Parts: sequence; C-alpha cells; structure tokens
Amino acid sequence: MHHPSALHTAPAPKATATPAPAAVRRGRPWLAPALLLAAFILFPLLPTPQFWVVQANYIGLYALAAIGVVLLTGIGGMTSFGQAAFAGIGAYTSAYLCTAHGVSPWLTLGIGLLLTGASALVLGWVTLRMSGHYLPLATIAWGISLYFLFGKLAWLGNYDGISGVPSLRVFGIDLAQDRAMYYLVWGMVLLAAWLSLNLLDSRPGRALRALKGGAVMAEAMGIDTARHKILLFVLAALLASVSGWLFAHMQRTVNPSPFSIKMGIEYLFMAVVGGVAHIWGALLGAGILKLMEDQLQVWLPRLLGGNGSYEGIVLGLVLILMLKYARHGVWPQVAALAARVLPSWFDKVRQAPAPAEALPRRAMPPAGSPLLQVDTMTKRFGGLVAVNGVSFTVKAGEIVGLIGPNGAGKSTTFNLVSGLLKPTEGTVRFMGEAVAGHGARAIARRGMARTFQHVKLLPAMTVLENVALGAHARLDSVMGVDVARAMLRLDRRTEARLLAEAARALEQVGLAHLMHETAGSLALGQQRILEIARALCCDPVLLLLDEPAAGLRHLEKQALADVLKRLRAGGMSILLVEHDMEFVMQLTDHIVVMEFGTKIAEGTPEQIQVHPAVIEAYLGGIE
Repeated sequence: MHHPSALHTAPAPKATATPAPAAVRRGRPWLAPALLLAAFILFPLLPTPQFWVVQANYIGLYALAAIGVVLLTGIGGMTSFGQAAFAGIGAYTSAYLCTAHGVSPWLTLGIGLLLTGASALVLGWVTLRMSGHYLPLATIAWGISLYFLFGKLAWLGNYDGISGVPSLRVFGIDLAQDRAMYYLVWGMVLLAAWLSLNLLDSRPGRALRALKGGAVMAEAMGIDTARHKILLFVLAALLASVSGWLFAHMQRTVNPSPFSIKMGIEYLFMAVVGGVAHIWGALLGAGILKLMEDQLQVWLPRLLGGNGSYEGIVLGLVLILMLKYARHGVWPQVAALAARVLPSWFDKVRQAPAPAEALPRRAMPPAGSPLLQVDTMTKRFGGLVAVNGVSFTVKAGEIVGLIGPNGAGKSTTFNLVSGLLKPTEGTVRFMGEAVAGHGARAIARRGMARTFQHVKLLPAMTVLENVALGAHARLDSVMGVDVARAMLRLDRRTEARLLAEAARALEQVGLAHLMHETAGSLALGQQRILEIARALCCDPVLLLLDEPAAGLRHLEKQALADVLKRLRAGGMSILLVEHDMEFVMQLTDHIVVMEFGTKIAEGTPEQIQVHPAVIEAYLGGIE
C-alpha cells in the first residue's frame, strides 16, 4: 500500500508542464542487438556445416509464422490454428503464377499478400465475432478445408503439388544456394520482429495489447475492439503468407502436406514453448521445436527400436511439462538469466516523458447546467427487474453519490449510464444528447470516463502505458495509416504527446514516481488510483467512479477526496458508487439512494442522513 502522501492536492499542471524526471538507469541497450546482428551475418560465412544452414532456414520460416501466432494469441488473446493455411495461400499463389504464367516471383509476393489479406479479412469478420472455443474450432475447419482444396484442384497438381518453382534473385544474385537464401529468410524474420515490436510500442499497439485484458475495459477507453481484432488476424495471416512464399522458392516445390492442420498446431506449439507473449519467444520456440523434432527422429528409433513416430509423443509430453513448470515459455527465463549475468547490457534508460505539445481538451459545460439526465430507466434480465424506473440528474460541476445496500442495483445503473448495458425502458441523456444503447465506446468518446468495481488493468504493462490507454480516443486517425506509421516509427511525435499527457495525469493523482513500474506490481489501493488517472487521461466531462475508495486507508481516502474536490473545482462532474458512507457524506453535493432496484431517496448529504427510508434500508428502522 502506498504512503498517503502519494495523493496530493498540488495545483493542476499547465498544458506543457512535465513531471519530475524519474530515476535513470544507465545501460548498453544497443549491445545485445549488435551482437545478434553480428551472429546473423557471420553464421553462413563461417565453416558452418550445410545441414545447420538448412536447419536455420527452416527455423526462420517457422519463426515468421510463429510471430503471427504471438501477435494473435499472446498479445490479442485469440487462439487460431489457421496460420498454416495462410502460409499455403502464399506458397501456392507464387508457385502457380511462376510456373503456369511466368510471373516474377517478387510480383507474386504482393499478389499472395493481397489474396491472403482478403481471405483473412473475410474469415476474421465472420469468426472473430465468436468467443470461447468457437474461434479455434472455426480456424481448424478453415485449415482442414484449405488443405483438401489444395489437394483436390488439378491445376494445383492435386496432392502431388507443383514442382519447378524458380529460385529467387536479388540484385542479380541467385538465391538457389541455401547459404544465400539464409540472408533473405532471416532478413525477413528480423524485419518482421522489428516491425512487430515497433507496433506494440505505440498507440495502436497499446490498443492491441488491451484486447487480452477483455473488451469491457478497452471499449470504455474508446477503443474499437472488433476492428483491432481483425487487424491482428490479418497481420498474423500476412506474416504466414510471407513464410509460405519463401518456403515455395526455397523448396522449389509445393504440396499440401506442409500446410495441413498439423502445422497449424505446431506453430501454436512453437509460440507457447518460446513464450507466447514475446516476439523473440517465437524465434526461440521455432528453433527449439525444429531442433527437437529432428534430433528425436534420429535418437528415439535408436533407443526404442522400430520406425514409429515417437517424436509426437515426446513433444506432447514436453508441452505438458512446459505448461506446468514454465507456462510463460522459455524466453522470459532466458531474458531474466541474461539480465542477471550481464545487467549492464539489458538495463533500460528510464526517465519521464519529454515535454510535448498538449492534446486537445474539451470545454467544460457551464456550472449548474444539466449534464446527465436519467429518466425512468428500467433494466430487466428475463423476469428479474434489476433497475426499476430510476430517475436522477447530475449537474455540471457537482459530485453525485449513488448509494444503497448490496444488491440495490447501483452497479447495473452505473453500467446502463456508461453504455455497457442497454436499458429496457427509459432514456439517458448526456450533454443534451440521447445516449442510451449507443455503447461504451461511443459514450466514452463523447466525454464520459469510468473506473471499475473490480480493477481492470493490464498487469504486464507499465503504469504509464496503462494510463496512456485513456488518451487513445483523443486523436483522430485512420487505422491502416496509424499502424503503418507505428511500424516504421514515424509516430514518435504523437507518441510523445500521449505519454506526456499520461504523465501529467499520474502527477495529478500522485503516482508519477511509479510510472515505470508494472501495473501488476502495485498494491490494490494504488491500482484504484491508477484507474482514476487513466480515466482522467480520457479528458472527461463526467467522471464515473465505481467504489474508488475500496482498499484505501483512512488518510488515503481523505487525500483522494481532496483530489476529487480539486477536479470538481476545475469544472469536472463526478458520479460515484461507494459503500463508505463517511467518504460519501464529506465529498458529495447530492446523493441518490437505491434499494431493490428502485430509487428510495434523493437529496443533500444532510437530508439523506435523516431520511426515514434510508434509515430503514440501512438500519432496519433503528435510529
């Protein structure tokens, strides 16, 4: 639990103010990538056996598809077995066009990507609406269907496939030799890893990383989760397509076998073994799996006799042990060991964001004007009436408390107002506009931000990144352009503005000194304050706080109350649900009391304290 002084009431910072610099840890972040690049260049130039060069090429092909699995499953939280099928589209497109029509292999790469992207877009639009086990089942069906399609079409060679695929040429250099092909394969792998890491370290990347935490929080921050899911699905498919294209021109022949559902499962296996949430884990997992398969095929028949496919059994056992003892994969353990052995190589420079142009801000409505108007709002779940004809108003510049015993319907009312639920009857007007049924994302973009009863943060992301999610909807953008700029690191000015805004929000609530810590390492009280900072980063007109004082000590609650009063003084309106009556009474201007889904009282804190219906609800009529 943080010290009470972590919350303060210092004057709100100016638009260009920058928080006090965080501690700087000096390291050599360039050294590890430099050594990796040197090893990449020298590997085929040394007297390396031909077998290991070929193995390295195959590992690179697998790693490309596995990076897509990491993006889709590890980052986006969606399980797919369709990577092998998308690799098949890239391979067969190039093989057919090159052999049947003499099209340049480099032109077929673009055509294959277009076909893959279009099929992934259609498949993603259909399947990503599914949840639970339906999505992986749908991608399994897709993989099986495409496998049989490749095998049944005579113009694709049936199950014999297509042979005579030409080798690639780069600047007149023939890449028919494995040592020459190595540079193209691994150049593509490192480029894919670099682009993916750049994407994740950006505004759209944070939105993609928020998908795994659930759509509720992301939508409340103004993120279009459906579009971002499809984006991830298409990106993963495109990486697989590039892998298939390289495979076709390295093997010089294609057939359906390498693109079966078995390979789709193996790609997922590679990501899990290496570290499904880590880009570099895809490379490590591909290497581990490929080398294990080859060595097991050699040694198991010698040990067990016969020619059975024992490697499948052993790999299955390895996966079970991995899920039990290293469920986050091998990469996090390798990275932690390297950081302990060579700390100066891996220490990051940690400092406060640089000064940047402030983001645009909304104008606050005139004090006392009607801001939120709830009129006879009702919500039924089947035969259960959770909220029954509730009406109340929140005026600009005031703090309104929504209280009541457990089961009174407060959280349901909160969710109806914020767009997570749609009212069965009644209306909700925000700033004069009817918003009932518009959805959380649309309402958030209109200037309503919220926290949650059960804290919804991304524990692996830093405090600063979590808060920056709140500013996602404050800048207009086109998703495709936004993603391309992020991958090429052309968005640094925008990124600086977002992080500076997040730092200012953290300073406002007293958590600036923790901005580089991971959100999961904070105490519960600090996490609740972090959620408030994230909501403030949305630049709201109305702030919805769901039990903000839960988990805080007495002095921390007082400090939080002071922060909320300062926000009110700045023109912000606040609607809060809270069980701590002392906290509510000292803070609010107006209180609405509910019981069994119905409003039983409304008035000032002084009026509510002596209201007979409230006393009856809380104390059973005993004064």
